[in-house]
Amino acid sequence: MTKQNVTVSDTKTGFNMTISMAVSNSPVFVQKPPAAPGGYISISRKKLLKNLEVNGAQRINSWVDSMRASSPTHIKSTPSSLTEDHSSWMVHHPSALEMFEQIINASKGKQIVMFLDYDGTLSPIVDDPDRAFMSDKMRATVKKLARCFPTAIVSGRCRDKVYSFVKLAELYYAGSHGMDIKGPAKGSKYKKGGQAGILFQPASEFLPMIDEVYKELVEKTKSTPGAKVENNRFCVSVHFRCVEEKKWTDLAQQVRSVLKDYPRLRLSQGRKVLEIRPTIKWDKGKALEFLLESLGYANCTDVFPVYIGDDRTDEDAFKILRDRGQGFGILVSKFPKDTTASYSLQEPSEVMNFLQRLVEWKQLAYRGRTRM
Repeated sequence: MTKQNVTVSDTKTGFNMTISMAVSNSPVFVQKPPAAPGGYISISRKKLLKNLEVNGAQRINSWVDSMRASSPTHIKSTPSSLTEDHSSWMVHHPSALEMFEQIINASKGKQIVMFLDYDGTLSPIVDDPDRAFMSDKMRATVKKLARCFPTAIVSGRCRDKVYSFVKLAELYYAGSHGMDIKGPAKGSKYKKGGQAGILFQPASEFLPMIDEVYKELVEKTKSTPGAKVENNRFCVSVHFRCVEEKKWTDLAQQVRSVLKDYPRLRLSQGRKVLEIRPTIKWDKGKALEFLLESLGYANCTDVFPVYIGDDRTDEDAFKILRDRGQGFGILVSKFPKDTTASYSLQEPSEVMNFLQRLVEWKQLAYRGRTRM
């Protein structure tokens, strides 16, 4: 009889747990978890190995199902049912443009703080993530927005990459799903005291591990045409937008084969992307709260945060706003999605129109005060 380490997987979270058990060709005795000390169950070696194989297959199937759900390649509904579903969804998530006056009325007497996702919000979704450029008109709009309200870009991308796209030094940037936050070097005119700039990186200890996993994933996914691995410094993104759907299972198996050796990393999913992140309790919602606190609005009732995003990872921020009972979340989507956002916009062009209206409203309000 020998002792072997066996990895047991949680199909819901994708986490791995290694347990030590005695294995022989005769019946195997596995000690139960600490909740039931002293108890043993008897299973055969053949059945044990089969169960581990089945659990692995189930996790892969679960990942692929989730990939399809978050990244549909075609619309399954009929045109009539799609219209009906969309109309019903819009009742609960009306257009932020059509409800603009209501949003403004709710913000009166409060400081608006803007939080913006990048891909799919300020720039269109493109096949090559390195070419997700925002338009000059959108950049000019965001620049004007930052003059009127404290503004932050919150993205899954590496902070430096997002900055290279946006190129506006007056903004706050939260890259890698908020695990890399930096404020303007000269501070913000809206900040209530405190030091001029901020730099917050709660997952710094994971940097060597992230680099290691990135290199392994690049090597593993070479055999899958269209797959692209992006190092976002504090997380790794595996893009499958250009991968044929029939190859998604192979890609999921390749990612799993790497992740199984890194229990301190977890998998999450977005639009045509698998995200590998540290297991720390940090996300875009936590980043939103950190930035509000950095600006001096931690426990204030006179703040009105507005978060605009298009991805599943933005739901963490939408939920924070709903739980706080402050401000609103706005989902960017042409199709109905499960969301905790209060309002919706269909595409980046509508986002730009909404931001422009905010700027115009603020400028008119300022002129009105100066004339008094």
